[in-house]
Amino acid sequence: MIDKEKILSFCNAIAKGNLMETLEIEFVDVGEDFLSARMPVTQKVYQPDGILHGGATLALAETVGSAAVAVFNRDPEVLTRGIEISANHIKSVSKGYVTGIAKPLHLGRTTQLWQINVFDDNQNLISICKLTTLTLQKKI
Repeated sequence: MIDKEKILSFCNAIAKGNLMETLEIEFVDVGEDFLSARMPVTQKVYQPDGILHGGATLALAETVGSAAVAVFNRDPEVLTRGIEISANHIKSVSKGYVTGIAKPLHLGRTTQLWQINVFDDNQNLISICKLTTLTLQKKI
């Protein structure tokens, strides 16, 4: 059984003083096999034509996918690094929030593959992202 409040509190605490805070990414839900975070769609994450920038979408996807490794791995002695990310952007969005939901496709000892689906406030699929992560032992 997971402690939802403890996990979300931990994830939101590590989002301070870095890109996650700049983009206002907030972790909002966790379950036995997923972690989700949302990001407001405002002018600061727009492309020049006033829609959500694909790079901001990927920042959300890599954030929630990498955090999911830490949450589900539960090993404080490892670091997680994203080593590859790709996305198919399906629909544009210009207001509200987008929410990324990370689910594992493969949980290996050193590499993990995550699918992060990004939805708008109306549950429209905005992007499908895949993230490969690498876990490394922390150096003492």
